[in-house]
Amino acid sequence: MTSEAGEIMEKLKEKKAEYEAITSTDSSVNLENIDNRIITEVLGPKRYGRQYMPSGSQAQAEVQRLRNQIAQMQASTVEQIAEVQKKYEELQQQLRAEAAEREAAAAAREAEAAAMAVEQSRKYDELQLQLQ
Repeated sequence: MTSEAGEIMEKLKEKKAEYEAITSTDSSVNLENIDNRIITEVLGPKRYGRQYMPSGSQAQAEVQRLRNQIAQMQASTVEQIAEVQKKYEELQQQLRAEAAEREAAAAAREAEAAAMAVEQSRKYDELQLQLQ
C-alpha cells in the first residue's frame, strides 16, 4: 500500500471514530449515508463524486423520474404502433381496391373479347350464306 493510500485509510478511520463518538452521544444526528459523508470529507467531492450514493429521497426522486420516462416511452410506442397499424390497414384497403379494379378491367376485356367472337361468328355465318 502506498503511503498516500495509508494516509487516506488513517483519515477514514479517524473520521469514522469521530462520527461514531458523535452518534453515541447525540441521537439527533442523521446516520443516513454516513460512510459516503466520511469518504467525501476525506477524499473530497471531486475524487469521490463519481461514486456518490444519493440519499433515499434523491433515489426515490430518480426512480420516479425514470418511471415517468418509461411511461412516456410506452405511450409513445403505443402511439407509433397505432399509427403503423392504421397505415397498414390503409395500404390493405388500397391493395384490395386496386385488385378489384384489375378484376373489373379483366372482366371487361373478357366481355369485349366474347362480343368480338360473337360478331366474328355472325360475320362468318353471313359470308357462308352469301357464298351458297
